[in-house]
Amino acid sequence: MTAGPLVVVGDTLLDVDVEGDAERLAPDAPVPVVAGTAEHRRPGGAGLAALLAARDGARVVLVTAIGDDPAGRYLHGVLSKYVELVRLPLRGSTVTKTRVRARGQTLIRVDRGDGRAARSRRAEERAARALRDAGAVLVSDYGRGTADALRGHLRPGPLVWDPHPRGGPPVPHCSLVTPNEREARLLCGEPDASADEAALLVARALAAEAAAVTMGGNGAALAFRNGRTVRVPAPNGVSTVDVCGAGDRFAGAAALALRDGARTEDAVAVGVGEATRFVESGGAAALRLSAPALGDRPRTAEEVAELVRATGGRLIATGGCFDLLHAGHVSLLRRARALGDALIVCVNSDESVRRLKGPGRPVVREQDRVEVLRALSCVDAVLVFDGATPAEPIGRLRPDVWVKGGDYSGRELPEAEAVRRAGGEVVILASVPGRSTTGLITAAQAIS
Repeated sequence: MTAGPLVVVGDTLLDVDVEGDAERLAPDAPVPVVAGTAEHRRPGGAGLAALLAARDGARVVLVTAIGDDPAGRYLHGVLSKYVELVRLPLRGSTVTKTRVRARGQTLIRVDRGDGRAARSRRAEERAARALRDAGAVLVSDYGRGTADALRGHLRPGPLVWDPHPRGGPPVPHCSLVTPNEREARLLCGEPDASADEAALLVARALAAEAAAVTMGGNGAALAFRNGRTVRVPAPNGVSTVDVCGAGDRFAGAAALALRDGARTEDAVAVGVGEATRFVESGGAAALRLSAPALGDRPRTAEEVAELVRATGGRLIATGGCFDLLHAGHVSLLRRARALGDALIVCVNSDESVRRLKGPGRPVVREQDRVEVLRALSCVDAVLVFDGATPAEPIGRLRPDVWVKGGDYSGRELPEAEAVRRAGGEVVILASVPGRSTTGLITAAQAIS
C-alpha cells in the first residue's frame, strides 16, 4: 500500500540572498561595500521544508498562509510547481528576509513584513481533509499563526514538530520534536543544560515520544521520553559555514523516514545525513529556482508586471493599434520581448483607433485584435486603453522599457514623459520596410 503524502503545516516566508563582492570599505563609515550584486529568491520556512521534500520525489501537501502581495504571488507561483497547496489567507504583508552576502559570508540580514495567518473555514476544512489522509505530518512553526490555526486538527501518528521561539508549544504526543540547541534550552527553561539534557527535558515537558536537538556539524542529541538518550553523529569532515535551511532539511527528511516506517533513531540518522549533505552542497543559498512561468495564461497585465518586479526581472511594454497584424508587427514584438523578461502590449480600444485613424478604422475589432496578440508566444499580456496616448497604463504598469517602432528622430513620443515619470526608458526599434497596416488595406482595396 502506497504511503500517504507528507503534509507540511506552517508559515512560509520569502528568503532573498543579495550576493556580491566586498573588497573595500565605504568612505563614510567602516562598513564593507558590496558590489556586483545578484539577487536570488526562494521560499523559506515551511515553504522551504516542503519544497526540499518534494524535490526528493515525495508527494507533499503544504498548508500555509500566502498573501496577495507581489512576494506572496511569487511564492504561490514557485511552490505550486512542486507541491499541492492548501492556502490560508494572510493578514498583512509577506515576511521577507534579505541576506546581503559576500563570497559566501552573510554580512547583514534585513527582515520586513508583518503577515500572520488568518482564519478561513473553507481552507481549514481542506487542511483537515489533507491531514486525515497524511502519511506523516511536519509542523514547521515560525510563529506566524498557521500552526495555531490547525492545532485542533493535529492527531498523534507520524507527527514531527519543528519549533520556533516565536511559535506556540507543540501539541502533546508528537513522534519527534526537532529544536536546535538554543530553541531546546528555551523550551525546557534550562539555559545551561547540555544538548542531551535539554533533549530529555523537552521530550518529557512536551509529552513527546522523542526530541532530537540538532547541533550543526556535531549531529543531533536524541532523547526518548522513557529516559534513553542517543548521540547521532554527523559524517566526518563537515563544514558548516552557512547552515541556513539545514533545520528544515533535517525535519523534512526525518518526517519522510518516519512515514516510510523507520524507527525514530534511524529517522534522525537520515535527517542528520540529509542535512549534512545539504549544507555541504551550499545550503539554501545554493538553491536555484526558475521564476513562475509567465506563459501560464491567462494573466492580467497587472499580474505580469507585479510578478516580474517580485522576481527582479525587466518588464518591457509597447503599444499601438495592431489593427491588421502583419510581419512588421511580429518582428517588432519579438525584438521587444528579447529586451527583458516579459512583454505587455497596450492596445488602443476601438473608439481610440477611430479618433486616431478615422471612421473607417479599425478593420478588426478590439476583442479580435486582443486574441490574436495573446496567441503570440512573445506576448505575455495584453491591456486595452481608451486614451489618446498610453500614458495611463504606463503609469500603472511602470515598465522598465517602453518600446516604439518607427523613426522618431528629432521628435519626442507623446508618452515619453509618462515613461520617465514611471522610472523607465524609451527604446526605438526600426520598422520592417514595406510592412504597414495602411499598405495592407490599400492592397486589399486594389484587388477588390
